[in-house]
Amino acid sequence: MSFIEQFESKLPQQKLDIFRSLNDPFLIQTYLDSMPYMAEERDRSPLNVMLDNQSHCLDGGLFASLALLRLGFDPVMIDIVPSPGEDDDHVLALYKIDNRWGAVAKSNYVNLGFREPVYRTIRELVMTYFEHYFSIGQEKTLRGYTRPFNCSKYTKLDWAINEKDTNILFYKHFYGRKAVSVISTEMAARLHSVPERAYRAATLYTDLSWSFGNRPNH
Repeated sequence: MSFIEQFESKLPQQKLDIFRSLNDPFLIQTYLDSMPYMAEERDRSPLNVMLDNQSHCLDGGLFASLALLRLGFDPVMIDIVPSPGEDDDHVLALYKIDNRWGAVAKSNYVNLGFREPVYRTIRELVMTYFEHYFSIGQEKTLRGYTRPFNCSKYTKLDWAINEKDTNILFYKHFYGRKAVSVISTEMAARLHSVPERAYRAATLYTDLSWSFGNRPNH
């Protein structure tokens, strides 16, 4: 039984039908957008993302990678990272069509999600998030990104189903890698705050109670 088949065998029929209907990266994004964003400390397995119908950027990104794997894409994730202590990191599930990169992502912010596969490099794709990646203090916080992490190299871990293995994947293998910087210290010092009108527009669908600096664990 393949890795995907094992995952599908654990799904109730209704959830299985949903999973098998996700036949395009945009449909995967639409499905993630349909569920609540919950930035709690628990990091769900893809199975529990579906069963509980909720996710945040990390477990949503892993679910997206699994759904992309079913479609024949490499299940690749990267982490785009902020200035330390200023914001949350943000996980992207990448896919590639005709040698161009796109992304699927679960976010509390509407502009930090889907990207069409039109970007020649990962850095080029990452920089499309720069102006939209800001703190509740309206400061632009994106500073770097990690190299691609291919989840298919770790299928000996039962990360699609078993939450213990999911967390081993996240905290032993995915996190902790050095990030590639996208701006210098001098550039960061020159950044302007996000204008009030832009901030209000970009947070129109955001539950700010779950944002970094606002949620209970902060």
